[in-house]
Amino acid sequence: MNQAKGKVIVITGAGSGIGRATAQHAIRTGHGVVLLGRREQALRETAEVADQEQAIVCPTDVTEEGQVEAAFGAAVDHFGRVDVLFNNAGTFQHGGSVADLSPAEWRAAVDVNLTGMFLCAREAFRLMRAQSPKGGRIINNGSISAHSPRPGSVAYTTTKHAITGLTKSISLDGRPHGIACSQIDIGNAATELTADFGTGVMQADGQKKAEPMFDVSHVARAVINTAELPLDVNVQFMTLMATNMPFLGRG
Repeated sequence: MNQAKGKVIVITGAGSGIGRATAQHAIRTGHGVVLLGRREQALRETAEVADQEQAIVCPTDVTEEGQVEAAFGAAVDHFGRVDVLFNNAGTFQHGGSVADLSPAEWRAAVDVNLTGMFLCAREAFRLMRAQSPKGGRIINNGSISAHSPRPGSVAYTTTKHAITGLTKSISLDGRPHGIACSQIDIGNAATELTADFGTGVMQADGQKKAEPMFDVSHVARAVINTAELPLDVNVQFMTLMATNMPFLGRG
């Protein structure tokens, strides 16, 4: 068993984008990191900045209960505990209106964005309430779509609204066990998934316009700053966005 100098942080979707940036910032600031994602090679590339034993790679499909349980078991086997879950894995499907979305596309979004987050939060909660000293923190990656939708995003927007309910429920259920739960709602961080936003994305008025972006490293710092708070303090909700993006003027 390896004792982490800082927190033990489980990060889902750690093979790219926000997950990779957050994992690498956590590693550089001295935390032990457990990397979850479907692509093992991508996870190993994320872990390249880690010292030996500081990060472990756990290829995981977050929609599969058994795989999630195995990943958290590996975290405990390696580090002895779990202090933080960054519940980050998600998918976004570009599409048309609710009339054009297939049931298969709907289920795929719900499976990853909602059920996957539930399964990871459930496993983290179970470990945090049983470990000694007990407690921990769960940080859910919401989205500004948890507040206001983009056109043609019914499945994504619905799941992200649901994450707000998940966050509030976990926060309430966690109080007797020293478990805090936060939500970070991110708008236009520059990642592979948002590459087209800087060149042109559909607006509510039907026009296609480029939107301001910001460096994903700022998300990483915000997540880890929250992770490092004492458990009697919580950032319940945080919105982190490009200052001049049209979010507040949608519609």
